[in-house]
Amino acid sequence: MPKWKKQHAATQQIDLLLFDQFSGHCLANTVEPLRAANGFAGRDLYSWRFLTLSGAPAVSSAGMEVIAQRALARAEGDMLIAMPSYGYLRHATDATARGLRAAAARYRVMAGFDTGAWLLAAAGLLTGYRATIHRAEMEEFTDCFPEVDASQQRYLWDRDRLTCSGAMSAFDSILDMIGEQHGQALRLDVADLFMSADLEPTSGNNLSGTPLRSTTVARAVKVMEDNLENPLPLTDVARQTGRSLRELARRTQAELGVTPQGLYRHFRLKRAKRLVLETEYSVAEIALRCGYENPSALTRAFRTEFQTTPRQLRSARR
Repeated sequence: MPKWKKQHAATQQIDLLLFDQFSGHCLANTVEPLRAANGFAGRDLYSWRFLTLSGAPAVSSAGMEVIAQRALARAEGDMLIAMPSYGYLRHATDATARGLRAAAARYRVMAGFDTGAWLLAAAGLLTGYRATIHRAEMEEFTDCFPEVDASQQRYLWDRDRLTCSGAMSAFDSILDMIGEQHGQALRLDVADLFMSADLEPTSGNNLSGTPLRSTTVARAVKVMEDNLENPLPLTDVARQTGRSLRELARRTQAELGVTPQGLYRHFRLKRAKRLVLETEYSVAEIALRCGYENPSALTRAFRTEFQTTPRQLRSARR
């Protein structure tokens, strides 16, 4: 990840450069985790735009037309993602290469999703970098661009370049970026919203090079989420994972950056927030449903987590 990964204050501008025959699946897997992260955070962590080289609409492989918000030459931001997908060879033109090279001076990170790595490599933007591409194109990619250190991975970060191999790995790369930039608890919320297999151990490539979720942590998460109304002692949670509390604490801290106590509290308060926004339950009822002994205890914890109270949040919604 580039050095700006820890700079959380400003909204990050992520632009998607679309070409005709782009994958709608890849586009959704890129944008939807960003939208969800904003929703869970309660502020705009990320902003995104749809670009084309000329500013004209782009049509997906399934016939979905996307209106470009501006032409590439008029845009700048934190990350540019080239997404040609199925029509990449006919888009690997001199005009595309010139546009991408010029854009590299205006974006902190240049990315190629699905077959986007081909366009970056053709523009000379992956020379000396490690990169990946859809596995169906890997052999030809390696032959055509020997100056690129090509490797079959789900996705690869190398300094200020990000490449991924397809629609599913686009989701993985964005999910892990969210975790690295804004904390693993937020990453977990987004993964849970989309019922991601991220709740189980994974051998996929991520930012640290090791799985972010172990079996122990996955089991602990399930135990906690199954026992929100009547929270278990943490020793019981640890016992159900087959680990000591000390070992569970070490693993959750290493993989999610929080203690088991903090993780359990996060799940209870996330449920409380959902009930505040989506039901008409009283604060007292919500407190009971989320394992708090009284409304005051819930309100104190809620204010610490979300910088507002349940009543204030409900009033703002109305």
